[in-house]
Amino acid sequence: MSEPVFRPAAPSDVPALHGLIESAYRGDSAKAGWTHEADLLGGQRTDEAELGGLIADPSRAILLAETDGALVGCVQVESRGEGLAYLGLLTVDPERQAGGLGRRLIEAAEVEAVSRFAADRMEMTVIRKRAELIAWYERRGYAQTGETRPFPFDETTFGLSPDQDLTFVVMEKALT
Repeated sequence: MSEPVFRPAAPSDVPALHGLIESAYRGDSAKAGWTHEADLLGGQRTDEAELGGLIADPSRAILLAETDGALVGCVQVESRGEGLAYLGLLTVDPERQAGGLGRRLIEAAEVEAVSRFAADRMEMTVIRKRAELIAWYERRGYAQTGETRPFPFDETTFGLSPDQDLTFVVMEKALT
C-alpha cells in the first residue's frame, strides 16, 4: 500500500465522502474501527447536501486522504475568525484505523488552518463519554479547555432523544 495523498474535496467527491463518513461513524461497519459513535448514536451522521455546502463554503475546507486512488479518510477545517480554526469530521476508514492516518489527517488540517485561514490555534469538540478518544487527542497536543457545549439534537437527522448525555468537551491546541 502506498502513502496517502491529501487533497481538497471537490463537489464530485460528495457521494464517496458521504459513504466513507457514514461507514466510520454509524452502523455495524463503523464497529470495525475504534473511533465510531455507533454505540451512542443512531441515524445518519451527515448527508450529501450538507457535505456539498461545506465544500462550497470558502470559510471551510474538507481534506481527503486517498491511497492507491481509494478514499480512506477526511477531515474538515473551518475558520472561526480571530486566529481560531475548528477541526471536525475526522474520519478514517474503519478497516484502516490505528495505522497513523488519523494523526496525519490532523497534521494536514493544522497546516491547512495556518496556511489558508492564518489560524494560530485549533479547537474541536468531542463527546464527553468518549474518554479514549479525548486521551488520543491529548496525545496529539490538544487540551481540554474546561468549556462544554450541548449536543445538537435533531431527531430528524440523528434519530436521538435529548435525554441522552452527549455533551461535548472543547479541546484546543496552539498552532504556532
